[in-house]
Amino acid sequence: MGNALSVKGLRKSFGDRTVLNGVDFEVRAGELVVLLGANGSGKSTALRCVVGLAEADAGEITVHSGRAAMVFQQIHLVRRRNVIDNVCAGGLAGLPLSRSLTPALFPRDLREKAMACLDRVGLADRARDRAASLSGGQQQRVAVARALCQGAEVLLADEPVSALDPAAATQVMELLVELAHRDGLAVAAVLHQPDLARRHADRVIGLLHGEIRLTTPAAELSDVDIDALYAPDRVPA
Repeated sequence: MGNALSVKGLRKSFGDRTVLNGVDFEVRAGELVVLLGANGSGKSTALRCVVGLAEADAGEITVHSGRAAMVFQQIHLVRRRNVIDNVCAGGLAGLPLSRSLTPALFPRDLREKAMACLDRVGLADRARDRAASLSGGQQQRVAVARALCQGAEVLLADEPVSALDPAAATQVMELLVELAHRDGLAVAAVLHQPDLARRHADRVIGLLHGEIRLTTPAAELSDVDIDALYAPDRVPA
């Protein structure tokens, strides 16, 4: 499949600190790409620039079809609301202001779409439960459903499993794989777990000091590659 997201020459600084220095990458429809790198390497900033949460200083960002939506390490559900209301929030941008102020006014077609998105992530049976009653992994799957309710064709995930136990992390990563391979979304995820990248990603992009240092099929990611990204100044024994 063709590119769903293209990023060219992306640059971003915060004051005197350069966070992204001419970054180029693409994500194809039907592909899960993982961005790896140490803290401060620019991974999360790159995704935030794609969705407009950070303004790039230079470069070109193109979402070729549909729209991009993002899920975060901090899941940002309204915990006192029920699950389906949280998912409906993903579709509020298409409503008149008067219909978006309270869940009681959400139209039926939005609720039907939200229910379909919940079914897609395996949580339709929890639609009426309060978000606070769900486990961390379930809450992250609700956040993915909310992104799907936005009509996302490009799904970005910023450390989506860092706060989850291993079993829940695996479930979320398997869902991201399914959304790419079965549903044809372009999925890009920032991770700090190279083993999860090897197991679940199609391709890995490695960043160091704001620059891309490697792009490789996940199955070919080596321990030497990982050391180069996470311990570049370590002197071999």
